[in-house]
Amino acid sequence: MSAQDYFGIKDKVSVVTGAASGIGLATAELLAEVGSKVIMMDINEESGQRAANNLVEKDYKVEFVRCDVTSNKDCIDVKEYIEINYGRVDVLFNNAGVIRRKSVVDLEESDWDLVIDVSLKGAYLLSKHLIPLMETNGGSIINTGSGWGLKGGDKAAAYCAAKAGVVNLTKAMAIDHGPQNIRVNCICPGDTDTPLLRSEAKQLNLQEDAFLASSAVGRPLERIGTPRDIAKGVLFLASDLSAWVTGTHLTVDGGGLA
Repeated sequence: MSAQDYFGIKDKVSVVTGAASGIGLATAELLAEVGSKVIMMDINEESGQRAANNLVEKDYKVEFVRCDVTSNKDCIDVKEYIEINYGRVDVLFNNAGVIRRKSVVDLEESDWDLVIDVSLKGAYLLSKHLIPLMETNGGSIINTGSGWGLKGGDKAAAYCAAKAGVVNLTKAMAIDHGPQNIRVNCICPGDTDTPLLRSEAKQLNLQEDAFLASSAVGRPLERIGTPRDIAKGVLFLASDLSAWVTGTHLTVDGGGLA
C-alpha cells in the first residue's frame, strides 16, 4: 500500500481556509502531498495565489479561491463554485483566524467583532454551506482552536473567547452531523512559528526573536511548533487513521498544557 492510499484521501477534495501562510499553507501542502485535491482559500488574494502557484509547480492538485469567511455571500459563492467544479467536499479545514492582544478594557468593539467573526462565524458559515456537499459521501471537518481555547491567556480576551467557542462548536457539530458520517474535530495548536504569532510580538511591543524564544519556555519539548507540526495533526484528523474519532480536540503544543 502506498503512503497516499494509507491515509485514504487520495483524489478526495479538501478545502483549507487561511491557506495563504502559516498552518493553513502547511496543511494544504501536506494534504496535496498525500494525493488530495486542495482548494486553498484566503482573504489575501495576492499571497494566496502565489502560495497556490508554488504548489502547482510541484505538480500538486491545488487551486486558490479568494474567500472572506465572514461573508455569507462569499461562502455561498464558494459552495456554488465547488459544486460545479468538484461536485463534493471530503475534508474541510476551518483554519482562518486573527488575534488582537488586548484585555477587554483595551479592546475596541471592532477588534472584538473581527476576532470572533473570523474564527467562530467563519467556521459556522463555511460549514453551513459546505456540509451539504459532504452529506452523500461523508467527510471530515477540522476546526482550528487553540491551547487558549482550553485555558485562559493574558491580553487575548477576544481570541480566548473565540477559540473556546470553536472547541464547543466542534462538539455540537459532531453530534448533529455524525449520522451523515461527517466527523468533526478540533486541532488546538500551541505557539507555532507563523506570521500570526510573530504579529503578536509587534502588538505587545516586544522584540520578535525574544518573544519567540520566550514562547518555548516551560514546554517539555523545549521549542515552539512549526506549521508542519500542526499540519500533521490535521492530516491525522482528516484521514482514515481517525475513522472513529469525532467530537474531540487534539492538542499539539509540545506539552505546554501538560
